[in-house]
Amino acid sequence: MTTRSIPDRLQSPLERKLKSWESLLLLVAIGIFVANSFASPYFLNAWNLSDATFNFTEKSMIAFAMALLIISGEIDLSVASIIALASTAMGAAVQMGVGTEGLVLIGLATGLVCGAFNGILVTGLGLPSIVVTIGTMSLFRGISFIILGDQAYRGYPPEFAFFGQGYVWWVISFEFVLFAIIAVIYGVILHMTNFGRAVYAIGNNPTGALFSGIRVGRVKFILFLLTGLMSGIAAVCLTSRLGSTRPSIATGWELEIVTMVVLGGVNILGGSGSIPGVVIAAFVMGLVTFGLGLLNVPGIVMSIVIGGLLIGVIALPRLWSMWRTR
Repeated sequence: MTTRSIPDRLQSPLERKLKSWESLLLLVAIGIFVANSFASPYFLNAWNLSDATFNFTEKSMIAFAMALLIISGEIDLSVASIIALASTAMGAAVQMGVGTEGLVLIGLATGLVCGAFNGILVTGLGLPSIVVTIGTMSLFRGISFIILGDQAYRGYPPEFAFFGQGYVWWVISFEFVLFAIIAVIYGVILHMTNFGRAVYAIGNNPTGALFSGIRVGRVKFILFLLTGLMSGIAAVCLTSRLGSTRPSIATGWELEIVTMVVLGGVNILGGSGSIPGVVIAAFVMGLVTFGLGLLNVPGIVMSIVIGGLLIGVIALPRLWSMWRTR
């Protein structure tokens, strides 16, 4: 006697949730948390767990905007370089005596300008986003190196340190609260608004979305703006946390951010994904890197782990599909 599986559309919402990628990822996060607690006696310390959030909060802020961009069928590989340029702009402003409020505005404005530049090249000229942002990745960081060379900007105001080092309550940092607020905002935008539905429609069929009345170019331009803005916010937090600016700041973050998005269940080809998945993926990557750090694992090994995660997450669905077909 043979049994037939129930199609996904006929399953109850609870069954679909339990079988979703987010549920599997949550189990992985719990497993990593338990493993870390056994691997190091310092892991369960409240202040250490608070410090662990710094491994992903700044990157995940960008990952939320990147998730929408990838769902729409585009990508931005210049985000880490935008951070470098925004941080350099803030550092130059400090030398001129600009205060904390001005520094924050300069950081956000720099991110918006860079995002607009990418958006114009992609939506205005019709250039491939991966090619454009590889070019601007070198351009933005190159400008930082020209301005700073091997020097560093320091002397940020004491009040500026709150964004990257301040705590709202006990061990709850300002960055973590900001991360939670941004996650909710992007969750609402993607899953509960017409704009979010337009993002999904564009990712699945941009031509069909265009003929259905969606302004595809306008939506994509807004997404590049949001990615630039989030990079500016991350630049403010990271610069505040480090207390200095170097042109090499945030090097390699683009790989970790894309890995975080794809690990969260966002299809690298566009059309599907969720913000809750990216949130859980952020915790997974944060726990992995923090746990390896407590075990004194070298940074190059962490890079290998992140690269392996990216390849594995992209390859697994294809392997699973091939196995089911056979």
